[in-house]
Amino acid sequence: MNFFDILVQPETTAPLKLTLKVLAVSGALHLVCGILLGYYLTGRKSVMRSAVDFMVTLPLVFPPIATGFILLMLLGRAGLIGQVLPVDIVFSFPGVVLAAFVAGLPLMVKPVEAALRGDVRKLAEASKVLGKNDWQTFWLVLLPNVRRNVASGWFLALGRSLGEVGITLMLGGNIIGKTNTLSLEIYNAVFSGEFERALVLSAIIGLFSLTIFIALKRLSAV
Repeated sequence: MNFFDILVQPETTAPLKLTLKVLAVSGALHLVCGILLGYYLTGRKSVMRSAVDFMVTLPLVFPPIATGFILLMLLGRAGLIGQVLPVDIVFSFPGVVLAAFVAGLPLMVKPVEAALRGDVRKLAEASKVLGKNDWQTFWLVLLPNVRRNVASGWFLALGRSLGEVGITLMLGGNIIGKTNTLSLEIYNAVFSGEFERALVLSAIIGLFSLTIFIALKRLSAV
């Protein structure tokens, strides 16, 4: 069976469509939450900010499978949070989106936070002297000047979300036809001995990764 025959099989197209949907939703969440959290963390130090910083950074240093397990315990039907939620998060599309969001969030927040702590702070001070409030300063002065950092962080977050396995496995459950993303489907294909299909799936992810790499290189060259 050749590459294109495998590419059009439902077993290949279904995980691809699911992954694209997950990236679209999680990418939008990264863009909004990442910018706001990055800005929030540049404020005056407090216990709350330290706690938020810890929670945001944790997925970078904590094993994904363990992170997924903790979220599973919290968001499952019997979990502290899950039992009061109106919808089921675990083993569903929202669970897969949440896994992608959590995995990529640190890579979105940290570049934005670092940029907002840099030379643009002088522009913020000048804006306040001219009578602008904090939100006007953020939207009209700070954000336009860190847009390349925002774009770089966003692409990094997308790349991390694309390759996420551990958290997704715990929250999504790797249910065939429902929560099996491209990355999980590579594992499924290898486990079932379908190495050609695993190669095709890897090539698709490789193409996505190459696109992200090129975008990052162009941003760094500007």
